[in-house]
Amino acid sequence: MDFKSNIIVEKLPKHIAIIMDGNGRWAKNQGLLRVKGHERGTKAVRDTVEGCAELGVKNLTLYAFSTENWNRPKLEVQTLMKLLVSSLKKEIKTLQENKIKLQAIGCIENLPSKARKELSEVMSKTARNTHMTLTLALSYGSREEIIQVVKKISDKVKNNIIDSESIDESTINKHLYTQNLPDVDMMIRTSGEQRISNFLLWQMAYAELYFTDVLWPDFRKENLFEAIYEYQKRERRFGKTSEQL
Repeated sequence: MDFKSNIIVEKLPKHIAIIMDGNGRWAKNQGLLRVKGHERGTKAVRDTVEGCAELGVKNLTLYAFSTENWNRPKLEVQTLMKLLVSSLKKEIKTLQENKIKLQAIGCIENLPSKARKELSEVMSKTARNTHMTLTLALSYGSREEIIQVVKKISDKVKNNIIDSESIDESTINKHLYTQNLPDVDMMIRTSGEQRISNFLLWQMAYAELYFTDVLWPDFRKENLFEAIYEYQKRERRFGKTSEQL
């Protein structure tokens, strides 16, 4: 089935978030080191970004490196950081051609200086692009994000900048890393695992969850189009009944 031709452009998710899982298992299945899976995964990133740009998806967030990933073997972490730097250098052309703005969320200060420098340069070069926003979640953990939000708001209440009685959802949204992004409409996780792994917990409150057995290094545009096609078949009620929609 040609999923792309059956996608309704007017009903595209405004914000897609992806947990790119299965690099290690892909490498193991090939009899290769885990790092080779991460290297192959960059092709999936390029295909997915280009696929979203082709359709007109405005926001794509990729879970590139979690706060828990720092606990992985030192060599794997080092390789991931080097891969981040090299990928940013390689993909700047693709980002510019597709008018994609790059931004990052998470504890960016924890990244190696070289990775921070390259990230900053690419973000600066693409800052004026308006076709799509690509967000990399790096050294990111949703619980840590929420803790930081609570601290920021508490400080403002303490200093009489915010009245505690006025705190609502919009107050939280304004203090999140993703303050310039809409809520997540659709979350995709590859490799068959069915959990959200401390990723955008607040932002995914009403997201449609899509799980596929495809390992991330094998994920291509066709898989993305199929996921979006399935998303569009669902009825999003946001707590209401079908009759109220």
